[in-house]
Amino acid sequence: MVNMLKRYGWLSFIVILAIWLPTNAIAHGVDDDTRRFLEQNSGVQIIPFLYIGAKHMITGYDHLLFLVGVLFFLYKSRDILLYVSMFTLGHSLTLLFGVLSDIQINAYLIDAIIGFSVVYKGFDNLGGFNHFFGKSPNTKLAVLIFGLFHGFGLATKLQELQLANNGLVTNLIAFNVGVELGQFTALAIIILIINFWRKHNSFSQFATITNSLLMSTGFMLIGFQLTGYFIS
Repeated sequence: MVNMLKRYGWLSFIVILAIWLPTNAIAHGVDDDTRRFLEQNSGVQIIPFLYIGAKHMITGYDHLLFLVGVLFFLYKSRDILLYVSMFTLGHSLTLLFGVLSDIQINAYLIDAIIGFSVVYKGFDNLGGFNHFFGKSPNTKLAVLIFGLFHGFGLATKLQELQLANNGLVTNLIAFNVGVELGQFTALAIIILIINFWRKHNSFSQFATITNSLLMSTGFMLIGFQLTGYFIS
């Protein structure tokens, strides 16, 4: 086992670190320049909100870690499109609904649930549900439900900012489209890495280690967010 980790462990970190390193310490974090722009903006600003949405998704490592788990054992393009569409539908609905309806949900608790979604998918990919419970949950439904929570995660951060009402709906739609563009860009890279490794005999070890790391990272996210909730 030790030799296997030495041999293949660094390869698994490609998927994790490629997502993790460019990010801030807190999921969905908004940098100061972006915060100032959003708070000072008035009127329709489609291109800037497209850019901010794409940037937000690419640096939203918790979203991408979940999607790594979702896509890991999908081989057909139509299956990938279906699952990504389910996730997109879920987080698009709650992103727009959460902001426009001003639904206030504690950001730490939402991000803890998002961390749990990462644990769930890693555990599912490792066959944990079949092993311990004899049955795996409906993956499509789970992806849709967790997509709803991921959307609320995005909405909570936007709600922390003082966004102008003038042009808000158009700007939110542009932001959401940007999120999707960022998501598909990141997923294209992730799929290329996974498909490349499927051609190697070490893929089964790579899969085991990577999904174990997904679970570990998800647990760390849960612990980090719950700690923030209880001490805030």
